[in-house]
Amino acid sequence: MGDVGTLLRQWRGSRRLSQLQLSSQAGVSARHLSFVETGRARPTREMILRLAEELAVPLRARNALLLAGGFAPAFSETDLGSPDLAAVLASLRDVLAGYEPYPAVLVDRHWTMVDGNAAIAVLTAGAAAELLEPPVNVLRLSLHPAGMAPRIRNLAQWRTHVLHRLDHQALASGDPVLRALHDELRALPGPDDDREPDGPVVPLRYDAGGTELSFFSITSVLGTPRDVTLSELAIEAFLPADEPTARHLRRG
Repeated sequence: MGDVGTLLRQWRGSRRLSQLQLSSQAGVSARHLSFVETGRARPTREMILRLAEELAVPLRARNALLLAGGFAPAFSETDLGSPDLAAVLASLRDVLAGYEPYPAVLVDRHWTMVDGNAAIAVLTAGAAAELLEPPVNVLRLSLHPAGMAPRIRNLAQWRTHVLHRLDHQALASGDPVLRALHDELRALPGPDDDREPDGPVVPLRYDAGGTELSFFSITSVLGTPRDVTLSELAIEAFLPADEPTARHLRRG
């Protein structure tokens, strides 16, 4: 872990903000921000949190900034198995069930599946058993040649979309695990497609036993998390992109 000034400078660089821009947004002087970044001034706890808010730093990294500055973490990090999270996780499972008969999964910050509804079997059928052994990484499952990839009819388009999204997340979060996952998936065999999609969303066109299903995905996160673990959870749902797909899934 670096000193707090260096870490703040790295986050500012990743957000492509000048010292003047960040200082203006955060309500501090550019001179003081420069002193903080070079270690000539020690920021207060409040200033670290204010700068982190303006830089949209993830809660986990905000704790790291506070520790580097000599302060206690501001956000709890609770184990998923803790009773403290039981009510929230139960509600999220209800959300997953509410999406049925459409597939939906709950994932953590590294795209590891925490839970999924019964309809996810539509997408996982035919995947190699080792890719379905916990912990299941849903992005690896989707692009691996022993996973969903052989049944994705627009694999080049979907693969390009997934890799671009993962690259953006790795950059935004500064998470080396996401960067390593991106490099791993990028090395898997598969076509690339740099063309812009024809429609307003990138579809997932999937061969389900000879029937083509077309989905678009949506991501839902908790709006006001104060816990690191909860802030890193997301529901990824796959909704019908056309009426034939909706009818097929409703029929079961």
